[in-house]
Amino acid sequence: MTHEQALDAIRATCQAAPAPVSIAVVDDHGELVACLAMDGAARDTLENARRKAYTAARSDATSTRALAEKVRGAPTELASFDPQFSFFHGGVAALADGRRVGAVGVSGLPGAEDERLAVAAIGAAGLEPGT
Repeated sequence: MTHEQALDAIRATCQAAPAPVSIAVVDDHGELVACLAMDGAARDTLENARRKAYTAARSDATSTRALAEKVRGAPTELASFDPQFSFFHGGVAALADGRRVGAVGVSGLPGAEDERLAVAAIGAAGLEPGT
């Protein structure tokens, strides 16, 4: 995930979000490339967005939604995950030619809307979303 792609993703989210959100874009190791909390976004949403992006970049699932579905009803497996992982919807892996190159996390709206914005942000960056 390049810095320019990250900025494209952030711009697209700011333009498409129906209310203030935070967005985090990470590389394939889950390290932050760029982030933004829109004016009016709750301050905790920035950390939530970062954790969602980190999870989508580092887990074996391509979205926080998919990972949450995988561990539903499996408390032992859930307890074994990285404590930085988030199971809230809104984190989506970014793929280039089928290879994970990073992820986007959005926080501040209901999970389905956060995920929709993350998918659109990845497309705006010229990448494919993992869903």
